[in-house]
Amino acid sequence: MELKTDIEIAQASRMEHIAKIAEMCGIDEKYVEQYGNYKAKIDLKLLSDRADRPDGKLVLVTAITPTPAGEGKTTTTVGLGDALRKIGKRSVIALREPSLGPVFGVKGGAAGGGYAQVVPMEDINLHFTGDFHAIGAANNLLAAMLDNHIYQGNALRIDPKTITWRRCVDMNDRQLRFVVDGLGGKVNGTPREDGYDITVASEIMAVFCLSNDIMDLKRRLASIIVAYTYEGEPVTAGDLKAAGAMAALLKDALKPNLVQTLEHTPAFVHGGPFANIAHGCNSIVATKMAMKLGEYCVTEAGFGADLGAEKFLDIKCRMAGLKPDAVVIVATVRALKMHGGLDKKELGTEDLEALKRGLPNLLQHVENITKVYNLPAVVAINRFPTDTEAELKLVEDECRKLGVNVALSEVWGKGGEGGIELAREVVRLCSEPNGFTFSYDLDRSIVEKLETISKRVYHADGVELTANAKKQAKKLTELGFGGMPICMAKTQYSFSDDPKLLGAPKGFKITVRNLKVSAGAGFIVALTGDVMTMPGLPKVPAAEKIDVDENGVISGLF
Repeated sequence: MELKTDIEIAQASRMEHIAKIAEMCGIDEKYVEQYGNYKAKIDLKLLSDRADRPDGKLVLVTAITPTPAGEGKTTTTVGLGDALRKIGKRSVIALREPSLGPVFGVKGGAAGGGYAQVVPMEDINLHFTGDFHAIGAANNLLAAMLDNHIYQGNALRIDPKTITWRRCVDMNDRQLRFVVDGLGGKVNGTPREDGYDITVASEIMAVFCLSNDIMDLKRRLASIIVAYTYEGEPVTAGDLKAAGAMAALLKDALKPNLVQTLEHTPAFVHGGPFANIAHGCNSIVATKMAMKLGEYCVTEAGFGADLGAEKFLDIKCRMAGLKPDAVVIVATVRALKMHGGLDKKELGTEDLEALKRGLPNLLQHVENITKVYNLPAVVAINRFPTDTEAELKLVEDECRKLGVNVALSEVWGKGGEGGIELAREVVRLCSEPNGFTFSYDLDRSIVEKLETISKRVYHADGVELTANAKKQAKKLTELGFGGMPICMAKTQYSFSDDPKLLGAPKGFKITVRNLKVSAGAGFIVALTGDVMTMPGLPKVPAAEKIDVDENGVISGLF
């Protein structure tokens, strides 16, 4: 029987015992905490014990602005890791964990696809090792302690109208975006307007992914601002004496999860902040561990390069002291034709004019990586059977004008064998020196940093702050947070804050409606357009097709 779906391919594969995968990486068994036969957590002590060992090359995989046609960023990341092994390079992959919200909603999981997947894909896409449950518990413990403090006399003089901390759940549930709680009389708390975020948008998730160790985690947790006093002073998790208990809930979750690809390449899958509303990168500890264990660490950042790559470079690399050696920008001819105005139903036929109209999206991402960040890049065309030679040549010719090579990627159907051309180009790029720079300096004002990102990365005419956002920028500066990096919360479907503006739009401004400090994570979140921190399910959720049989075999999971 021909295997057609990702889950069928994954379930038909033969996995190696996780102890063997750890041994391949050179991980002594004393660091390995097994979760069954095919998953393990790796003790953070490995990092300190190997501090004097050289790091491997760091390769970032990003993509064009996403469309319903699909790009295949995670699939390319996994396939590239496998391909590097095929050409004799010790590669280790570092990915994010999927959120249950998209898994049961519309986007799907984050384990790759076809013959370029990490396994066990069902576990990874569902509960995995329980990290997200621990993050949600820590988030909601802080919320409970905050409301309890107010109920028990409010010694810190917290103004309930200024509470910024929300509860979270790892599910797309629009009904919980805005709620009123504390009803039913005095014994049930203080009535107030409240709301939920999805777990991957929680500041705890960002703190978790940006912490270097347990003590750094505790320090960051204690710095989280949850509300303000009647006098306008910030109230932190440390003030509520919550940080220690929160860290206790997270201590095991902080250990990176080791799994494998279908071709047994070691892969760390750890942490999972959304890239449109958070910083969209896997944990620092997982990335550093992969770099210590491999000659090449292949990692990815969420959504398009304007979101995921920008935050990877301007936030994660800045905080972790990382310097990428090469960047892969994933694109498909189908998606570029959608950016050129073609309907999804018409993508299977050759249309060079639509492709020409859509190509500026890819070229703008390429130029950002090579000119703004001064990093070497290669474009990986995730090939579909309907792509014609003329279409592929057009993409290649236009990229070469910018001094960037194009490599065809066929990893979905061929696994690592289909990514050898891409792997060789990545190795070549990693051997070249680069002058990596950030897109903005931290000593600029909040507004100046917003302007710089909007103009240099999005190619907007500028930024407009609502009256409320202007007040918040002034207040945050007065409180001493003006020197933090910016985490833009923006639609993933456009360079602009309007999801309908495809391609490489011009003549627009970015509207910032809200600014909030994530003091534990160490950045300021700028909410733009209509972006929300709690998604909703689509008309036909993916959950309707997921099932399990009497033997415990899951079906319908992609």
